[in-house]
Amino acid sequence: MFFVVLVVILILLAVLVARNLVIVRQAEARVVERLGAFYAVWGVGIHIKIPFLERVSRPISLKEQVADFEPQPVITKDNVTIEVDSVLFYQITDPKLYTYGVQSPMRAIENLSATTLRNIIGDLELDQSLTSRDLINTQMRAILDEATDPWGIKVNRVEIKNITPPQGIRDAMERQMKAERERREAILRADGQKESQIREAEGEKRAQVLRAEAAKEARLLEAQAQAEAIIKVQTAQAEALRLLNESAPNDQVVKLKSLEAFQAAANGKATKIIIPSEIQGLAGLAAGLKGVVEEDPKA
Repeated sequence: MFFVVLVVILILLAVLVARNLVIVRQAEARVVERLGAFYAVWGVGIHIKIPFLERVSRPISLKEQVADFEPQPVITKDNVTIEVDSVLFYQITDPKLYTYGVQSPMRAIENLSATTLRNIIGDLELDQSLTSRDLINTQMRAILDEATDPWGIKVNRVEIKNITPPQGIRDAMERQMKAERERREAILRADGQKESQIREAEGEKRAQVLRAEAAKEARLLEAQAQAEAIIKVQTAQAEALRLLNESAPNDQVVKLKSLEAFQAAANGKATKIIIPSEIQGLAGLAAGLKGVVEEDPKA
């Protein structure tokens, strides 16, 4: 009988110890209260709770968490109501402050986020609200981080996921963007035509320059050829005179050469020819030469 009672007592003790054995996992924390007052914060490891005297809270995650809030209606500075969808990344840094700092911390953060968003966008016009997301994110993070610090929460960053204007404004913005795209397309076409005309004009200019250079080169070659021909003729004439001088011509030969020169002058385009007195006597010489040739064909 005693043995049975001992076994029952041991079983009850084992159950009691098991029920009061607390294992805290990685990236978690537990807040312990003793007799209703804060006692300690348990970190990673195995802990034993004193039955009936201590109460241990639920696990508190120390990892970074995400709070995705519902879209909030916000009025801009130019009285346009828009819906802003935001997401918040936060982390619990102090389990004690998180437990005792505020009732329903996440609900408090959501309300604070909506209020901060209205204050920031209320100072911006619609166009600024659509193009200043980074500014809104930065200001919201700074304000929320400062406000949630007494609650043991650190706001790492805030992101605006979407800003939705009213349907009429969206339609007007789409028409405006369409007109802007058409304007840019027209500018691109005009620039393309302008570039094409410039290139065509440059090509024509280069062609004219090449044609002028070719004509100039042809004239230079023609002038060079004429100069070379004149030089060759002058050289031949000089060589003929040299050979004639070396052969010691008599007076009859000189007169005959004068007659040949006169014949060449007579073949020109001159309408008047003045005959020197020295050449007038050549007629008799020519008649004498003719008679000699007729008498002696060999001569």
